[in-house]
Amino acid sequence: MNAFKREKKEEEDGGGNQFQNLEKTTVLQEARTFNDTPVNPRKCAHILTKILYLLNQGEQLGTMEATDVFFAMTKLFQSRDVVLRRLVYLGIKELSSVAEDVIIVTSSLTKDMTGKEDLYRAAAIRALCTITDGGMLAAIERYMKQAIVDRSPAVSSAALVSSLHLTNVSGDVARRWANEAQEALFSSNVMVRYHALGVLYQARKSDKHAVVKLFGKLVRASHRSPYATCMLIRMGRKLLPDIVRGEDEILSFFAACLRHNSEMVVYEAAYTLVSLGRDTSKIQDAISVLQLFCGSPKPVLRFAAVRTLNKVAMTHPAAVTACNLDLENLITDSNRSIATLAITTLLKTGAESSVDRLMKQIATFVSEISDEFKVVVVQAIRALCQKFPRKHAVLMNFLSAMLRDEGGLEYKAAIVDTIIAVMEGNAEAKEAGLAHLCEFIEDCEHISLAVRILHLLGQEGPTSKQPSRYIRFIYNRVILESASVRAAAVTALARFAAACPPLLPNVLVLLSRCQLDSDDEVRDRAAYYCTILQQQNDPTVLPLVQPPLLSVPSLERALKNYMRTPMDEPFDISQIPPAQTIEEPTQVEIQATVKQQPRLTREESFMEKISQIPHLSMIVRDSSFFKSSPVFELTESETEYNVKCVKHTFTDLLVLQFDCVNTLSDQLLEDVRVAVEPPKGYRIMCEVPCPRLPYNEPGTTYTVLKYPEDVHASVATIPTTLRFMARDCDPATGFPDVELGYNDEYMLEDLEVTLADQIQGMGSGGLDFGTAWEVAVTKGYTKLEETFVLGPSVTTLEGAIQSLTGFLGLEAVERSNRVQSGATWHLLLLSGVFRGGKEVLARARLALSDSQVTMQLSVLCQDQEVAELIVSSVE
Repeated sequence: MNAFKREKKEEEDGGGNQFQNLEKTTVLQEARTFNDTPVNPRKCAHILTKILYLLNQGEQLGTMEATDVFFAMTKLFQSRDVVLRRLVYLGIKELSSVAEDVIIVTSSLTKDMTGKEDLYRAAAIRALCTITDGGMLAAIERYMKQAIVDRSPAVSSAALVSSLHLTNVSGDVARRWANEAQEALFSSNVMVRYHALGVLYQARKSDKHAVVKLFGKLVRASHRSPYATCMLIRMGRKLLPDIVRGEDEILSFFAACLRHNSEMVVYEAAYTLVSLGRDTSKIQDAISVLQLFCGSPKPVLRFAAVRTLNKVAMTHPAAVTACNLDLENLITDSNRSIATLAITTLLKTGAESSVDRLMKQIATFVSEISDEFKVVVVQAIRALCQKFPRKHAVLMNFLSAMLRDEGGLEYKAAIVDTIIAVMEGNAEAKEAGLAHLCEFIEDCEHISLAVRILHLLGQEGPTSKQPSRYIRFIYNRVILESASVRAAAVTALARFAAACPPLLPNVLVLLSRCQLDSDDEVRDRAAYYCTILQQQNDPTVLPLVQPPLLSVPSLERALKNYMRTPMDEPFDISQIPPAQTIEEPTQVEIQATVKQQPRLTREESFMEKISQIPHLSMIVRDSSFFKSSPVFELTESETEYNVKCVKHTFTDLLVLQFDCVNTLSDQLLEDVRVAVEPPKGYRIMCEVPCPRLPYNEPGTTYTVLKYPEDVHASVATIPTTLRFMARDCDPATGFPDVELGYNDEYMLEDLEVTLADQIQGMGSGGLDFGTAWEVAVTKGYTKLEETFVLGPSVTTLEGAIQSLTGFLGLEAVERSNRVQSGATWHLLLLSGVFRGGKEVLARARLALSDSQVTMQLSVLCQDQEVAELIVSSVE
C-alpha cells in the first residue's frame, strides 16, 4: 500500500523517467544478479530493462562488456517467467552484433521456437534469425518452413518477416521458401497475408514476367488484407513503366481501390494516381477522394490529404482549385503542420480575388508556427507575388508585418529576398519595398541583412521619387550600428550625393562627420568619397562612387591593345561595354534574387588549365577526372617563397598542382619545380616545371603520380622540396645581373594524401538511404563495423559530425547532419563514391557521455579493400 501511495504521489508531481540518470558501469555490475540461483524474475527483468534502455539511448558497450552481459543473460533461460523471457529475446537481438560467441544460445532458441508455448515462439524466431549466419541457415531451414505455415498468426508473421531479413545473409532465402509463403498467402489473418506477399515479391522481383503474373493473379482474387492491397498498389505502380500491355488493367485496379472500405487503401490508390503525372481527367477522382479526407475527423487523414494536394498543386494547380474551400477550413486546424500545408497549397492555387481574404486568414496563424514553417509560407508568398503582380501592395504589407515578428536569420533573410524579388519584377512595388526595408533596418539584429539592404538603398534610392526620405534611415546606421554596417552606410550616402546634386551639400556634412569614426575603414571611405564629391563634376563623379559592372574580358583585351600603343593619351574606360547579364526565364517560384552570370566551376577552371599543357593533357586524357582538393599551404605566408598545393584526383592518377610565388625582389627563379619523394607504391609519371618565376608573379608547376595498386598504400605522406635555379637581378627592373645562376632548394611542408582526397560525397539528389543500404546488402557489398572513442578534441555531436565528414570525404544524406538540441545520441548517414566509381555507404551511431563521443561505424562498399581502408583510417 505504501508503494502504491508513493507511485500515486509521483504521478501527481508530474512523474519522471526513472532511468534518466543511469550509469553504464553501475548497471553492468547489477547484471551479476543474473547468475543468482534461484533466478529472481522481477529483479532480473528490471535490470534487463535498464540495459535495453541504455542501448536504445545510444550507449555503446565494448566487446568484452557485451559478451559478459550476454553470457550472464543466458542463465535466465532457467526461468519460465513470460515477461523475463521476452526481455531476454530482446537482449539477444540488441547484443548479437557486439558480443562474441552468441551462437551458443542457438539450441535454447530452437527449443523455444519449436515448443508449445506460443508466447515464446514468435519472439524466439526473431531472436534466432538475428544471430543466424550463412552456415547456420541450413540447420534452421526446416523449422522456419514449418513456422511460416503455422496455425498461430504471430508465429507465421514472425517467420515471414524474419525470412525477409535473412535475405541479407543469403539472397535466395525468399525463393527457397516461396512455396510455404504461397500457402500463407491464403491465411485468414490480414498481417500474415501481407507479410507472405512481401516474401513472394522478394522471391520474384528480379523477374518482371513473374511479378506481372503474380500481380494479375492477386488482382483478380478478393483481398481481405488492406496491407496486402496497399502493397499490390505499389507493385502496380512499379510495373507501369515496364509493361507494354496491361496498363489499363492496372489503372482500373487503382480506380477500384478508391472505393475500398479501408481508408488506408483508398489513400494509397489516390496518392498513386496523382503521382503518376497523368492528365487532369485521370486524377480528378483521386483528388475528390483527397478532398473528402480534408474533412475527416482523423488528423492523420487530414495531414495525408493536404500534403498530397500540396504536391499536386505544383503540377496541376487547376485540378486542386476545387478543394480550396476545404483547405481554407484547415487553416485553423489545431495541428500546425496541417495548417501550414493548407496555407501553402492555397497560395499556389488561389485566385487573385481571394488573396485579400487569404492574407487576413493567415495573419494570426503565422505567429504561432516555427521559423521553418514560416520560411515555407514566405516562399509560397513569393510565388504568389509573381503570379498576381497587381496584389503586390497587400502581399508586401503582409511581409512587412512578418518582418516585425521575432525570428532567426534564415527566416528574416527569406522575407528580405522575397521583397527584393518583388521589387525587381514589378517597378510599381519599388517605393513600397524600399520603405518596408528602411523600417526593418531600424531594428535589424543581423549585420549581413543590414549591409545588403544598405547596398540596395544605395542602388535604388537615388532613382526613387523622393530620394531625400531615405537619408535619415541610412545616417542612423552610421550612428548606431557596428563598423561593417557603418561602412556600408557611408557608401550608400555617397551614392545619393553623386546621383542627386541637390543632396550633395547635406551629404558632405554627414560624410565629414564620418571621418572622425573610430573604425579605419569607415574613415577611409568617408575621406575618399568627400574628396571625390567635392570636385563638383557630376558626369565623372558617379562612376567613381558607383563603378559600373564592366565586361572583364573586354577590359583585358582593351588594356593589352592600349599597351601596344605609345600611350600618349589616357586610357578611356568609357569605351568598355558593360557586362552582359543572362536573362533567366520566368519561373513559378523564384529561387534566387541575384541573377548570376554563367561561369566555370572551380574544377572546370582547373581542368581547362591542365588541358592547355600538351604533355600533361596527354597523360591524363585516358583517366577520368574525379575531384579537386582544397588549397593546402606548404609554406608560411611570411617566407621567401610561397607554395600552395591543390590535389587533382583522377581514377588512377594524382595530379599535384603547385602554385608558387617568389617574394624576393632581387632574385629571378628559373626551372622551378617541386620535387616529391613518392611513397611506397606510388610512381612519378611526369613533371612539368615552371620556366620562370619573377618577383611577385605567380607560377605553376605540376607533378603527376600514379596511385598504387594497393588501396591501403594510397593514404600516405609525401615529402616535398622546392628546387630551382636562382639568378640575382636588379630589384627595379627585374633583369638578371649575370647570365649564370646557381641551383638551390627550399624545404617545404610534407604533403598528405588523405582518404578525403579519394572520396566524393554524394549527399544530394534525394537519396533514400534505407533503400540504398538494402540494395547494397543484396548486391553482396562488403560490410564492416567497428566502435571507436573519438579524440579529446571532439566533445560534441556537432563537432563529431563535422570532423567525420571532413576526414572521410563522405557527405551526409537525409539531413542527418543536423543534431537536435540537447541530444545525447545521433545517427549520421553518409554516402559517397571512391575513385573508380566504387559506391560507399556508411552509418555512424554517435553517443555523447561526459564530453566524450563514442562512435559505432558501419561501412558498406562494393570493394572490400576500400571498406577496410575507411575503417582502418578512422583508427
